[in-house]
Amino acid sequence: TVVRSCIPTSRSIRGALAFLAGIAGLSSNPVRAQGWSPDAGGGNYKNPIIYADYSDPDAIRVGDDFYMTSSSFASVPGLPILHSRDLVHWTLVNHAIRRLPQAFDVPQHGNGIWAPSIRFHDGAYYIYYGDPDRGIYMVKTRDVLGTWDGPVLVREAKGWIDPCPLWDDDGNAYLVHAFANSRAGVKSILHVNRMSADGTRLLDDGTLVFDGHANHPTIEGPKFYKRNGWYYIFAPAGGVPTGWQTVLRSKHALGPYEDRIVLAQGTSPTNGPHQGAWVELKNGEHWFLHFQDRGAFGRIVHLQPMIWRPDGWPVIGRDSASTGTGEPVLAHRLPTVVGARNSNVPQTSDEFDARVLGQQWQWEANDQPGWYSLTAAPGSLRLFAQPRRADSSSLWFAPNVLMQKIPAPVFTLTTRVSLGKTGDETAGLVVLGMDYAALSLRRTGSIVELVLARVVDAPSGAAESLVVPATLSTESAYLRASCDGLMIRFSYSVDGAAWIAVGDPFTPKAARWVGAKLGLFATRPSSSPGSYADFDFFRIQ
Repeated sequence: TVVRSCIPTSRSIRGALAFLAGIAGLSSNPVRAQGWSPDAGGGNYKNPIIYADYSDPDAIRVGDDFYMTSSSFASVPGLPILHSRDLVHWTLVNHAIRRLPQAFDVPQHGNGIWAPSIRFHDGAYYIYYGDPDRGIYMVKTRDVLGTWDGPVLVREAKGWIDPCPLWDDDGNAYLVHAFANSRAGVKSILHVNRMSADGTRLLDDGTLVFDGHANHPTIEGPKFYKRNGWYYIFAPAGGVPTGWQTVLRSKHALGPYEDRIVLAQGTSPTNGPHQGAWVELKNGEHWFLHFQDRGAFGRIVHLQPMIWRPDGWPVIGRDSASTGTGEPVLAHRLPTVVGARNSNVPQTSDEFDARVLGQQWQWEANDQPGWYSLTAAPGSLRLFAQPRRADSSSLWFAPNVLMQKIPAPVFTLTTRVSLGKTGDETAGLVVLGMDYAALSLRRTGSIVELVLARVVDAPSGAAESLVVPATLSTESAYLRASCDGLMIRFSYSVDGAAWIAVGDPFTPKAARWVGAKLGLFATRPSSSPGSYADFDFFRIQ
């Protein structure tokens, strides 16, 4: 199949501009993504507001600004910081964690940073998160856009997860958390600990404040609040794909707590409205951010209206029958905020004109010096080919894969790759999950081939199944992955105009606790001398 299209090939111009910008000490920004838009027109938004995998979102308002973070597991950098002025349009602005412990120098899929909470207290921003194998951590800063302090181990523990702090009016501080059955041997319960006022350590072993085994199995992801003299714990239950949002309340931080389901799927198509954040606007409006599990798309973010009933209970979503339990809305009027709105969405496309990687990029493990350069070929990303593990040819186990989230249910990803002049290497794009596929160029001696690799059940150690659809007379090619409802179709072009389909359509699987991802890689046999590949751009439409 040959399809004609036109892609600008202005690499030399962009390279010169990037070089001049570098001399002037300037840095250009990545191109804004052309993917999913939450705008519904007529002063309304539509859900999801972010059609990308920002699992376990938590958010706060500070003045007229909103900040959100989410689980990042083993990806580096971790703890993304997103900014918005209206709760609907978000942009990536920072990461709170730049490096994970040394054990994460190799991929640790599904481990690492789970379910964070973000708070602003006494002039500082705090994020608490659980590492299920190590304990509860806290990071802190006074400049949300700057460098965050290194992680503080608040409590060493195995299986303690989903922490959230509360600084009370009387100067006392508390922390609520859940348990991971896979590590702690228990789940469906919530504990509250007394905490030091500086938030750096817990003062006791905790009080069991809620047991959800009977009516709220797998209760987790608690968020701690206080309003009108009541302590509230917002906590999802029932499991990620099919659960509901529970709220607990008590007149005392350590309970006892009563419970109510305030949001459930009901008759809506939004399954398992799960873990999120209550945010109050300056004008007194109330909103709730949560995620929905969409399999290989990941855990995508929704925004729900919220009200407080006269009896002191919240209701999230649309409660047309006045039962006290809302259902998710598919569209709603925009939040009422001060200032001009924008159409920002989390970044995806990148022309590689900046001197640092865009905020959208994450490695599959701690990155190492010499993996990449944005100055060796100005206007391009140079990936230096790293040797694959001797015991596995699968990219699932490669730490040097540069990834970002799937941005929409329908999109086209295009890149252009050029192999280096020496050595044997394989470089291209990958759609990575527990089942994955990669389209790449492979040089062996003087021969350059187009290679399509597929793996089923990558965590098992399965090897790649390779197809070589073409031998090329060039060391450069355009590579493309087109997605329509997670049906991925690959194609390539040698001139950016005539496109040739490659292989059968492919459907990726989610990875561990996250959706499938899109990325770039350059690898080589361990016996081959070092080489590299240059990527001119990474464009999402």
